[in-house]
Amino acid sequence: MMFGRMGWMVVGAAGLAGALAAAMAAAETVSSKTGVEAFSDWRGDAPGVWRHIRPQDLPPPLASAPKAERSQIAPRPQGALPKTLDGFSVETFAEGLSGPRVLRFAPNGDLFVTESNAGRIRAFHLADGRLEPARSKIFAADLERPYGLAFYPPGPDPKYLYVGAVSKILRFPYRKGDLEAIGPAEVVATLPRSDTGHWTRDLVFSRDGKTLFVAVGSRSNVADGHARPSAAEVADLEARNGVGASDGPELERADVLAFDPDGTNRRVYATGLRNCSGLRLRPDSDELWCVVNERDMLGDDLPPDYATHVEKGAFYGWPWYYIGAHEDPRHAGARPDLATKITTPDVLLQPHSAPLGLAFYNADQFPATFRGDAFVALHGSWNRATRTGYKVVRLRFRDGRPTGEYQDFLTGFVLDDARVWGRPVDVAVAPDGSLLVSEDANGVIYRIAHAKETP
Repeated sequence: MMFGRMGWMVVGAAGLAGALAAAMAAAETVSSKTGVEAFSDWRGDAPGVWRHIRPQDLPPPLASAPKAERSQIAPRPQGALPKTLDGFSVETFAEGLSGPRVLRFAPNGDLFVTESNAGRIRAFHLADGRLEPARSKIFAADLERPYGLAFYPPGPDPKYLYVGAVSKILRFPYRKGDLEAIGPAEVVATLPRSDTGHWTRDLVFSRDGKTLFVAVGSRSNVADGHARPSAAEVADLEARNGVGASDGPELERADVLAFDPDGTNRRVYATGLRNCSGLRLRPDSDELWCVVNERDMLGDDLPPDYATHVEKGAFYGWPWYYIGAHEDPRHAGARPDLATKITTPDVLLQPHSAPLGLAFYNADQFPATFRGDAFVALHGSWNRATRTGYKVVRLRFRDGRPTGEYQDFLTGFVLDDARVWGRPVDVAVAPDGSLLVSEDANGVIYRIAHAKETP
């Protein structure tokens, strides 16, 4: 494994302060692509491009023939770095990792990373305000595809590190500064398990520490062959598991579950979320957010993936509907009772972009216009004729509410229609205000900084 240079030294910073301010102002005034223009592929991606996809912009189902074009992972070209906005720089923080996925900072500033492919958690030390890649340690190993991470209790002195594995929630004893687990894992709760379907299990605690939220993706694309229960069976199922809850192999899947910290008081918090990931709280609020991979095989430009706040008791449509009361033709007429009960998500993203990571920017290093916005990592398409995703985008917020617009922030991972050399997974704001991005195609963590930072 190789690591980037120690500390937060920036390379390639360009321009005077006045020029940077002018460039940033110009980027903020670019109009958004809407309608058909918003549904482009990788050729239309570039740092600074804004898009705004609205429910009324959606094409009809199967307007284009479904495709199954998986990308080929190419080696990272020698010296290659992704592209970002003028006034920002990109450097490699760490490379040679095994499937780095979720990034979480401990309250003391140490960085924890789930290397899901290797079944382990790695920790990077923070000393004198600088992360030291060369001093990373394996915190825990031999885990079942670990994904989500959460420190408990919330605050400056957590006692446990919680881990979302495929079939269970674990917690390790933790003391501030630990880079290796000081005791064995305890199983807090079991989770729905199958050998197929979405395996990511993201975690976050409520601000008061009383609730642990856990995202569980669906087993299937759109519950093909899903049994149609009777009205009495539906009533009983929904009384126990919420509006639009699925049964059979999808029981307690495509949802967000909630637990007390000790794993008791298990309940369904929200339903109809095909594959929710990137669980976060909007800063200084109790508002739960995630990003969602929507269903496949309805065409290149349908349906949009999305980012949304997750309301208690809300139903987001899967598998019967998408983006409000748009009925999936594969379930036509199956649940007309649900058509008026669907919560429409906040920010629609290009279909098949596969969003996985979400982070709100509440630091001061980036220009003031970024504060309160969010970043989303798009892992990239497979169910599309031409590539989309494979980038990090910025969601615009005003007064704490999303406008629905988003901007390309980090691009350049796609070589051509077949090959890519990077698949972003997660984003995290570092203690110094820079942004870290994990990508699991070639096992790299990148750092993006604003050029006003002094080397």
